[in-house]
Amino acid sequence: MLCVRHVGKSFQTPTGPLTVLDDISLEMQPRDSLAILGPSGSGKSTFLHILGTLDEPTTGNIDLKGVDPFQLSPTELAEFRNRHIGFIFQDHFLLPQLSVWQNTLVPALALHRVVPPLVLADAARLLNRVGLADRLDHRPGELSGGQRQRVAIARALLLKPTLVLADEPTGNLDAENSRLVRDVLLDLLAEESAMLITVTHAPALASTMKRQLHLVEGRLLP
Repeated sequence: MLCVRHVGKSFQTPTGPLTVLDDISLEMQPRDSLAILGPSGSGKSTFLHILGTLDEPTTGNIDLKGVDPFQLSPTELAEFRNRHIGFIFQDHFLLPQLSVWQNTLVPALALHRVVPPLVLADAARLLNRVGLADRLDHRPGELSGGQRQRVAIARALLLKPTLVLADEPTGNLDAENSRLVRDVLLDLLAEESAMLITVTHAPALASTMKRQLHLVEGRLLP
C-alpha cells in the first residue's frame, strides 16, 4: 500500500548541497504503525512532509495505493492528498471560528458543496468514539488540549485515509492526555485499516507502534 523507494532530499546552500535524507526505502501495509525517532534537525519532519506530498523528494519515488503522487497535476495532487492522507500535528491547527462539528467536516467540505449523509454519519461516529459527542457546538478555545487533539484525530480520519501522518501528536499534552490521545488514535486506526507513521520524541508513544526506526544522518535505521 505504501512503498518508498530510495528517497533522498537535499537543499542548495552557498557552500554546496546539504543532504537531509539519504536513500530511504520503506514499505507498509494496512494496520501497520511506525514510529520515527531522532534528534531535532535529523530530517524527520522533512520526511513526513514528503510522505504527505507537501514537499517533493530530490531523488527516488513514493507509491501509495499504486499511485506516484508526484506525477499528478497540482489539482489532482490536492484531491489525492485530501482523500488518501490524514494529518495530525503537534499544534492541531483547528480553525478557531468553527465548532467541533464544523472542524471535523473540513476535509469533506473541500470535496463537496453539500456533505453526503454517509460522511455526516461518519463524522458523528468518530466524534462519539473520541468522546466528544457532547461538545459538537463548542469552539476550540472552549476545549482542553487533549480534546482539541482528539478533534484533530477525527478530522484526519473522516475520509478514511490510506495513510495517517502524525507529527509529535502528544508533544503538547500531559501524561494522562497523551495516553488518551494515543489509545484513541491506535484504536481508530485499527478499525479503519489505515497505516500510521508518527514522528515523536516520546518513548511511551513510540513503544506502542509495531515498528520503531531512527533517522540518523539522513538514513533510516533500526
